Amino acid sequence: MATGKNLVVAQSGGPTCVINNTLRGIIEAARDFDAIGTVYGARHGIEGVLKEELLNLSAQPAQEIALLRTTPVAGSIGTCRYKLKETQQEDFERVIEVFKAHQVGYFLYIGGNDSMDTANKIAQLAHQRGLDLVAVGVPKTIDNDVGDSEFRLIDHTPGYGSAAKYWMHMVQCANEENAGSCPADPVLVMQAMGRKIGFIPAAARLADPERQMPLLIYLAESQIPAEQIADQVSDLLRRHGRCMIVVSEGFDVSLLPEAKVFDLPEVKAFVQTADVRDAFGHKSYGSAAQSVAQVLVNYLNRVGLPVKGAARGNVPGTDQRHSMAYASVVDLEEAYQVGRKAVELAARGESGYMATILREPGSAYQVRYDKVPLGEVANSERCFPRHWIASSGTDVTDEFLRYARPLVGDDMVSLPLVGGRLRMTRFEPIYADQKLPPYVPQADRKK
Repeated sequence: MATGKNLVVAQSGGPTCVINNTLRGIIEAARDFDAIGTVYGARHGIEGVLKEELLNLSAQPAQEIALLRTTPVAGSIGTCRYKLKETQQEDFERVIEVFKAHQVGYFLYIGGNDSMDTANKIAQLAHQRGLDLVAVGVPKTIDNDVGDSEFRLIDHTPGYGSAAKYWMHMVQCANEENAGSCPADPVLVMQAMGRKIGFIPAAARLADPERQMPLLIYLAESQIPAEQIADQVSDLLRRHGRCMIVVSEGFDVSLLPEAKVFDLPEVKAFVQTADVRDAFGHKSYGSAAQSVAQVLVNYLNRVGLPVKGAARGNVPGTDQRHSMAYASVVDLEEAYQVGRKAVELAARGESGYMATILREPGSAYQVRYDKVPLGEVANSERCFPRHWIASSGTDVTDEFLRYARPLVGDDMVSLPLVGGRLRMTRFEPIYADQKLPPYVPQADRKK
């Protein structure tokens, strides 16, 4: 029986196809270290810690742990968008109390920049309170916006490769649809996730590296006025009879007044409802009454196309991050290994670091797993490199393709099926006994 200090793992922010394989890597690696006792999963991230809802992962059947590899998103232990802010000192103190009550010596937080900052603050507070706690960050996000723009802290985040593969295949299939139905529907506008960074829509070019499709890509970073968009679409329609557009959900619709489309009711509705934000201050585009894609479709149909037919839109939602059939096998392996690396750091007592993935130099794709200080990650902000955006503003360069292509892999993932349905992890509800009084997180209390 394990006698070391216990480990709590939690997840924060939007999930990914491969986040559960990171969790699997953590659970399996923890077995190799005598210093680590029971592994607990905080139910719904840091909220589970605050509410003392700790799922015993060490007591789960081995088969269910193994199935984490092909179980998408965060249903196994849950995630959250609850942010521990500087003013919420009661929350921070509660975290320390829960860790003390359950002999927790290790805290692993899977998430993005905000999560790395939270892990760092908890480690510092624990030290101040005399609790011997090792806190380690574990990266994830489909946006690929964790780290710095020089790719010094991390080359890419687990989750991005699978989102990129999703878009590679979606654009391939959409091209067949558009080519077949273009007499009636010559323009197809597809909206990709990515609030303010262009890595996800940029992956659409992986579907057509030779640039044979009539495809326009508008990143969140694109600064293109409406009339120019209409001209670019019309040019492709005259040359090919059809056009496909991939546009970021964060594309700046405020650029559209040059075409006076802000007078349109659908644009006004979008502007009024698009500023819904989560606890991290991030825009929640999925709650908008009108999507960027629909605004663009309406605009193109209003100004008119130089061919018969009309523009139509396609707005994928969270399927961009939960479609397990499109998970990258490279992404899955790296997600697993970065989880193992995080446990290795924790067991060695290396608190205040994030496990990271760094690309080795050379033409052959190879990575190594290392560590970077949590404080550096939390205070960094990655941007999509400007030199990876084509001069036209409607494409990405071959340098981006060389960066992204290895991340999607060469094979399709093999999924376990029972009766034709995906067999997913189903944990038994084995929770640690609650030892503290009930607690309501500060941000959830009524004013």
